[in-house]
Amino acid sequence: MSDVRHVLVLPDRDAAEEAAEAAMERFGLPFEPQLVRDALAGEDDAEDAQWLVVVEDEEGRLEGAALHALAEEFDGWREQPRE
Repeated sequence: MSDVRHVLVLPDRDAAEEAAEAAMERFGLPFEPQLVRDALAGEDDAEDAQWLVVVEDEEGRLEGAALHALAEEFDGWREQPRE
């Protein structure tokens, strides 16, 4: 498996930034995860935005359970990859 992208969904920017830092430390990532603001459909208020942490896993070495646990620590979840 190669070129895998994991997406963690977090409730706010602070949680996303902290989760990205924790992922770098915990998993020894070669690249910093990308943070992306994901506004909920129909919502104009920035407070209603979720934040995504996109983790590139080119070698396919990260375990979904470990990423899920990390996201839960910051009140978020891991999106299940599409097959």
